[in-house]
Amino acid sequence: MIANDAEKFKKVISHAKEYGFIFQSSEIYDGLSAVYDYASYGVLLKNNIKEYWWKAMVQMHENIVGLDTAILMHPTTWKASGHVDAFNDPLIDNKDSKKRYRADNLIEDYLTKQEDKINKEIEKAKKRFADFDEEMFRTTNARVLEIAEKKNVVYSRYVKALNDNNLEELKQIIIDCEIADPEAGSRNWTDVRQFNLMFSTKLGAVSDEADTIYLRPETAQGIFVNFLNVQKTTRQKIPFGIAQIGKAFRNEIVARQFIFRMREFEQMEMQFFVRPGEELNYYDHWKTTRMKWHLALGTDEKMLKFHDHDKVAHYANAAVDIEFNFPFGFKELEGIHSRTNFDLTQHSEFSGKKMQYFDSEINESYVPYVVETSIGCDRMFLAMLCNAYDEEIVNEDTRTVLRLPVVLAPIKVAVFPLLKKDGLPEKALEVFNELKFYHQCYYEEKDAIGKRYRRQDAIGTPYCITIDHQTLTDNTVTIRERDSMQQERINIENVLKIVSDKVDMNKILKTLA
Repeated sequence: MIANDAEKFKKVISHAKEYGFIFQSSEIYDGLSAVYDYASYGVLLKNNIKEYWWKAMVQMHENIVGLDTAILMHPTTWKASGHVDAFNDPLIDNKDSKKRYRADNLIEDYLTKQEDKINKEIEKAKKRFADFDEEMFRTTNARVLEIAEKKNVVYSRYVKALNDNNLEELKQIIIDCEIADPEAGSRNWTDVRQFNLMFSTKLGAVSDEADTIYLRPETAQGIFVNFLNVQKTTRQKIPFGIAQIGKAFRNEIVARQFIFRMREFEQMEMQFFVRPGEELNYYDHWKTTRMKWHLALGTDEKMLKFHDHDKVAHYANAAVDIEFNFPFGFKELEGIHSRTNFDLTQHSEFSGKKMQYFDSEINESYVPYVVETSIGCDRMFLAMLCNAYDEEIVNEDTRTVLRLPVVLAPIKVAVFPLLKKDGLPEKALEVFNELKFYHQCYYEEKDAIGKRYRRQDAIGTPYCITIDHQTLTDNTVTIRERDSMQQERINIENVLKIVSDKVDMNKILKTLA
């Protein structure tokens, strides 16, 4: 049904608007680039994602507590964290197309294409040889060796350039690899230069007297500056975590791929404070735990993978991304970082306040080390939308369906009277009014029942309840399941129990315990 990934992504974007998930911000004024509004069903799906994350992270852990810090913070916060001096992207412009790109993304896409070439050669060989040995093929096939050697050389140069912050070498790699503008095909590039991503504004009534402050580029620093406040008031002992869901802002110059990269976005972050020397053990623990969280939704494990960072951030001693296979390739969905004690040490130095914890078990004071898990709520939303979108032929007609995990679906159950007469609407409203206390429901009388089913399929509603004339005689209704379209009669008194059991988030949470 869907020709390729590029076509699928276009359909997902179109579907998101047509069915009330995502709108372009300020659309009547021709929109605001890389800024989006969550529409009626989008906000429900997003809230369900946040609920699943919060319950799994905070409710299910006795040693993780929540926080909600302000978007505006003292400007010294960002000096201490390094954002003022080092929060930059390496950007490059194409002189012909006037398009701007991140130099590191161009090189990484090139490396991915080289790996794809190797995999294609392997797939060809598999079809030719019944007793195919992939490892031997990789080490003996001349074509594969040539591609792999070239890829490894470029990779080594790239990693060194990143670590050395060598912008000239990044451009030279782009030139040497003959990397072209992805859209225009031109290779006429400017020099690479750094661009700071923070939005600045003024604090105060008179602009000339106002101090420059920043919209936070991440939510983590609000947790770090409140570390001691939270620890003392919640009486937590190390190891413990602080979780937060909140907005962050980055002046992304290269903002494409729909809501994957936006200027205003939402993060779900947890900072886990541990004893020095124990951070890498917890780093491994959270890698496993977070991957399990994703897979518990039923996502195919082939759609997710770990990707170790080529260049570890200045504050970290280990970093890995959980990547999801979007229609435009494997991209970062969540990051797990061992941040050492950098942040607390910096804030202690810049504020003059001690950021130490007294560990009564070892009778010692120290600055805790931190392991961070940070997932983009908007990226998770996009991943779920892309993963769920499907088209199939049913009775010579195309059915578009969002096969969302039932616990995340914006509407859990829709209630329909078969006809708009004979007392059926009144009976259907009785069912709706009971269910609405427990689940997000939808009621509709308009159009033929088949069309109503199709609309609910398109927004991902897992169950539909239909009230017909038989309901009035034997007190049974029809329940229809989204994915299989199968229907069965059930007693009206069992509707709430059956639906509640099918959409219960606790079933998934128990698998994570």
